[in-house]
Amino acid sequence: MKNRGTSVIHGIFSSTVQSYSQIFFSNAAWFGVLLMLVSFLDVYAGIAGLLAVLITNLAAYLTGLNTHNIKQGFYGFNTLLVGLGIGIQFNPSVEVYILVAFASLLTFLLTVVFEGVIGKYGLPYLSISFLIAIWAVTLATRQYEHLELSQRGIFMHNEMFDTGGMLLVDWYIWFSNLGLPESVITYFRSLGAIFFQYHLFAGVLIAIGLLIYSRIAFILTLIGFFTAWWFYGFIGADLAQLNSTYVGFNFILTSIALGGFFLVASKHSYFWVLLSVPVITILISATSVVFSVYGLSIFSLPFNMVVLSVLYLMKFRERNFTKPQLVTHQHFSPEQNLYAQLNYSDRFTKLYYVQFELPVMGEWVVTQAHNGEHTHRDKWQHAWDFEIMDDEGSLFANRGFAKEHYYCYAKPVIAPADGTVVQIVDHIDDNAIGKVDLEHNWGNAIIIKHADGLYSNISHLLKDSFKVKEGDFVKKGDVLALCGNSGRSPQPHVHFQIQALPHIGSETIKYPLAYYVVKKDENVKFQFFDYPKNYQQVSNLSISPNLKEAFRFVPGQKLYFSSLNLNTKNEHESELEVLVDFYGNPYIYDAETKSTAFYRNDEKIFMFTTYYGPRKGTLYHLYLAFYRIPFSFYKGSKVNDVFPLNFFSIKPLIVLQDIIAPFYIFLRTKFEALYFKHSEDFSKTTSYIHTQTSVNIGNVKMKSNRYQISIKNGHIEEIEVDTKREKWIIRQVFKNRELK
Repeated sequence: MKNRGTSVIHGIFSSTVQSYSQIFFSNAAWFGVLLMLVSFLDVYAGIAGLLAVLITNLAAYLTGLNTHNIKQGFYGFNTLLVGLGIGIQFNPSVEVYILVAFASLLTFLLTVVFEGVIGKYGLPYLSISFLIAIWAVTLATRQYEHLELSQRGIFMHNEMFDTGGMLLVDWYIWFSNLGLPESVITYFRSLGAIFFQYHLFAGVLIAIGLLIYSRIAFILTLIGFFTAWWFYGFIGADLAQLNSTYVGFNFILTSIALGGFFLVASKHSYFWVLLSVPVITILISATSVVFSVYGLSIFSLPFNMVVLSVLYLMKFRERNFTKPQLVTHQHFSPEQNLYAQLNYSDRFTKLYYVQFELPVMGEWVVTQAHNGEHTHRDKWQHAWDFEIMDDEGSLFANRGFAKEHYYCYAKPVIAPADGTVVQIVDHIDDNAIGKVDLEHNWGNAIIIKHADGLYSNISHLLKDSFKVKEGDFVKKGDVLALCGNSGRSPQPHVHFQIQALPHIGSETIKYPLAYYVVKKDENVKFQFFDYPKNYQQVSNLSISPNLKEAFRFVPGQKLYFSSLNLNTKNEHESELEVLVDFYGNPYIYDAETKSTAFYRNDEKIFMFTTYYGPRKGTLYHLYLAFYRIPFSFYKGSKVNDVFPLNFFSIKPLIVLQDIIAPFYIFLRTKFEALYFKHSEDFSKTTSYIHTQTSVNIGNVKMKSNRYQISIKNGHIEEIEVDTKREKWIIRQVFKNRELK
């Protein structure tokens, strides 16, 4: 019961404060608390706004709407604005707060409607329900006789004194006497006007909160507003419109929305912010004329019109998808959206490719890669030739006069990915060494369909060696035929290309191989979604059962770890649980630290994808230590990867990086893994891997963590953690009991 009560309280708190922070596209609880305090600079308006949020979120819970969306404040922020608008317009009374309650329900209903109607186009509903509800209330209340219009805002000093005493009055007078330019004063008042607070102090508090929450968002508000101020003067528009009606917040909210929230922050998104300013100016002037006839304020109408129009426009693009780029997974921070998108581009975009591997077994050398010396030109440039080379660098034994002397001759050729055999040519004799058959250029060949518009072609195969036939479905690694010397082939080799059409001889397309290793002398390097180069010695990953078993996590499984702090000698036990989200994505959850780490495991490699939670605890260090772990063990082999920039907190460097991030990234993150040692005997198999995470400026490490890992008999035996400040030993333990 205690846990349930705590959960309910947490849910109410979260849904309330995030209804405030969502107005600035944030989900930061502290920012929501600050904005709530700002709304209470007018106590009665603050009460009305809070009442509206509580009623709306309660209605959403009782209706049975998505709990996550309620906690994120998605249903509360529109009704918050309606409550604040009513609370500032009328003197407090029972009638007013009853009006707030039912106006909140109206806004809630409209929000759900627009969530469905606009949402089906993949667009946000923004503050449309607030606009319709506040206009409806404004028109309706002209018929209500028991409501008394408020005079608050006329005697500002008296109201300040009632709110915070003489200290608040002195602060306000001091700030007002700083002699700030009119444009700066209007900027602060426009910020405050978002919460129906029309004085400098509210705007200053919001500006400080914005700066702490997001440097990019704060800078965008300056760019949007002061560009508008300049444009008003340039075009000869009435600056009094910005001063008297405080509609400048339309520029502020639009700048954040387009500059870094719905669009990834970049020079292109900033350009769209600048383009939107004159458009908003036109809309403000035009709609103000129309709505003044009915005595209505336009509020955030221009903001809604411009943002929705631009986002809708972006969905019709046929090219230039990154100029600017739409945010695909919302992190509720311009910086996190940008850094996550950069990391996603580096790590995950190619994971959605069909995962091709080498069409051969064992170690082969690339004797001709893309844009080859002899062939592989023009429309057929994206192809590879593979042969086998001995330790002395020779492709054949004896003198190489006979095809049987070549190491690759008659070796198995395998399916590079799952697919269906659509064509086989199997009637062409091998050539004598040094001769070519130009009449049958591709020789004996096989075409496999892997997806619509995606085929592989393997050529120069040995006649009568095929193990499959047309129409067969083949799995990756199935033997197809043997290497031969047919077609335009002066010596035995395997020709491999990927193409868009199902015909032998079709032009090639550039498409990476998913996983392979490159060996040079004693050095081995893992390659992920890359293109083998000339003279590289390559092979497919050879899976280590020890590593594969250690990372075979099953949904519902509980993982137990014992952690020893070597500095304090304190020991701690952690219980982690393997779960799956609504979309089938597996993750590991630590209930103690409320942290979550999503991962991928495709039987070849384990990699963590996303981490949410505090930067401490067992799961946090597992995330860092095992960021990317291939299941193949080659002594001395190395793995490299990158983290999202916002994962490391190095102030003031990260603050500076936030400011210039849309234009230039000077901080670089790095994950490195070294496969150090592997030992086997009759009773045990142990693999030793050293990993390191760091953030750098050039070649200078600014911060790093080191991990020495031992994996024994299919489980994580020990992780030595060195963060420079602390050292830990983490061990996986097995038990049949629950942790107390």
